[in-house]
Amino acid sequence: MNLWVKICANTSLADALIAAEAGADAVGFVLAPSPRQVTTEQVAAIVPKLPAEIEKIGVFVGASVDEIAATVDAARLTGVQLHSEVTADATAKLRARFGPKLRILRVVHFEAGAPERTADAAQGAIVDASCDAILVDSRTATAVGGTGKAYDWVLASEFLFQDARARKRLIAAGGLTPQNVAEVIATLRPWGVDVVSGVEAAPGRKDAAKVRAFVANARATQK
Repeated sequence: MNLWVKICANTSLADALIAAEAGADAVGFVLAPSPRQVTTEQVAAIVPKLPAEIEKIGVFVGASVDEIAATVDAARLTGVQLHSEVTADATAKLRARFGPKLRILRVVHFEAGAPERTADAAQGAIVDASCDAILVDSRTATAVGGTGKAYDWVLASEFLFQDARARKRLIAAGGLTPQNVAEVIATLRPWGVDVVSGVEAAPGRKDAAKVRAFVANARATQK
């Protein structure tokens, strides 16, 4: 199995190209309130200049199906990452509109203090036939992603990854860096990994050396 690698929260063409040239499978764009937020118009200007083979994922928080669909069309996104309260009905509508070509990711936030509750909360995404993969992230009181905070990987492996992995692709996110990505992969054995702050020079601006090291270190675990 080839590990799927996504470099998220790109705010410029230069940063997205760094990820593509480093060998990432996907780049992400945050289309929600965040220090890394970009507009549909900005993404629409970036996407045509990226290699055709790299996935272009829009990150949405609390947006309606119509809003998401309009952005996918306008920015020519190949996938969506859905935070907040997402239902199987919403993902089914997106799947019906765009078909299998659209990658649909649902986000689950791992709560170390209540791992059983996290596992229960993930069940809706696990059984969602329209969802391609689940991104397991950390969160804070003010941010639902890009927090730079890692959760307890051993607990996450025990309460979520071991059970859900057989039924759904799982993506590890939250506090990943070039230095710890190999350990995360060894512990969780995820289908993919996702990084934001761990490869930044500053919020919203990528560090090219960190991006290259992250992708290289993640890929090295598959050899």
